[in-house]
Amino acid sequence: MQDMAEEGRGMARHEGLVVFIAKAVPGDLVNVRITKKKKSFLEAEVTALLEPSADRIDPFCSHFGVCGGCKWQHLTYAAQLRYKQKQVKDAMERLGKIENPPMLDILPSAMERFYRNKLDFSAADRKWLSREEFEQKELLDGPALGFHIPGRFDKVLDITECHLQPEPSNDIRYSIREFAIANNYTFINLRNRAGELRSVIVRNTVKGDLMVIVMVYECEQAKLEKLLDHLKITFPQITSLLYVVNPKANDTFHDLEVHCYHGEPFITETMEDLQFRIGPKSFFQTNSLQSLELYKVTREFAQLTGEERVYDLYTGTGTIANFVARNAKEVIGVEYVAAAIEDAKKNSLLNKITNTKFFAGDMKDLLTDAFMQEHGQADVIITDPPRAGMHEEVLQRLVNSGAKRIVYVSCNAATQARDLQLLNEKYAVVKLQPVDMFPHTAHVENVALLEIRD
Repeated sequence: MQDMAEEGRGMARHEGLVVFIAKAVPGDLVNVRITKKKKSFLEAEVTALLEPSADRIDPFCSHFGVCGGCKWQHLTYAAQLRYKQKQVKDAMERLGKIENPPMLDILPSAMERFYRNKLDFSAADRKWLSREEFEQKELLDGPALGFHIPGRFDKVLDITECHLQPEPSNDIRYSIREFAIANNYTFINLRNRAGELRSVIVRNTVKGDLMVIVMVYECEQAKLEKLLDHLKITFPQITSLLYVVNPKANDTFHDLEVHCYHGEPFITETMEDLQFRIGPKSFFQTNSLQSLELYKVTREFAQLTGEERVYDLYTGTGTIANFVARNAKEVIGVEYVAAAIEDAKKNSLLNKITNTKFFAGDMKDLLTDAFMQEHGQADVIITDPPRAGMHEEVLQRLVNSGAKRIVYVSCNAATQARDLQLLNEKYAVVKLQPVDMFPHTAHVENVALLEIRD
């Protein structure tokens, strides 16, 4: 085994072809069975572990290999960090055409487990059985409340214990499932479009706020309130108890009304001396403690003195914009989701920040030369785009912006590297800082500092 690929797979070579091997670790000596053949690669699974790698450890979760999350938990954390650093370096060299990328050592997460502040649990009228359960005929039929099987919208693995979110997350999920079964609530069948319980979302904050959102497909109000009352009594630490009636074909609820049954319709997270109000539809980084470290890096790279006009692109709910505002003359946030912009404005008001302005619209249509002339020359640009990176027209506007520096925050090193190559016309990459936001996964954030060429 030579390297790590995404999706928790080891990578080897055989007769000139790349072989992706599920659950294998570089350094393992294994026997494998080929499961898929393509022109340029093969897929395989381990049939026997002959000699384990020094980087291999026992997975801590009983759902490892079946659940779609935490696919690197059979790797030591030190090895995970090493391969994430390599992932960023490879992308910068291969796609960004950057020789000897100026990389700092990856920032590890302070918490390796229980670091998430949000989990979505899906319901199903019949649980997905693992291969072992099926082969051993442990046909424990019944409904599920857990995670979707990768690639299967209608198949849900019933989770007994998840190591991603702190308690009472597991207790809440288990209590809802058992109460629903005991009181004859039906669980949704997405193919037949029938059932009552659809999903449960649990959100928490470092300061101790707790939000639970119960989503039903169809349910009598009195029956729904019986379940909500059960949660209210059993878990008095819930500060925001909400529900959504969703009769649609998909689980998205941004276009639906969210009802507050108990407590406040939001929770509040604290970062340094700032507070951020998080509603049921708000986006917020799902690792709060490591997000703070990510934002500190961003602020440090921006090198603000209090005299700069900062453009914060893809500002979302204005977290970064508000985080750096006290170090800048003015911050202009741009985001295509109008509801997120309203959250950004509220967060500025909540923190008594008066030097921010927020605008909603498609980035390539809104961020025009006329817009930048109207709102002033950008001294520093911070950009945190989605995984797909930035549109070519947006990149060209950045090239022509005249900003002294650009701080590019990315959750996808490949698209970031592609964009950096296009920005290379006017901007040189002077520093790269990988940040591990999601231990036991292949995902890695990276912050790049670019400075305008003389």
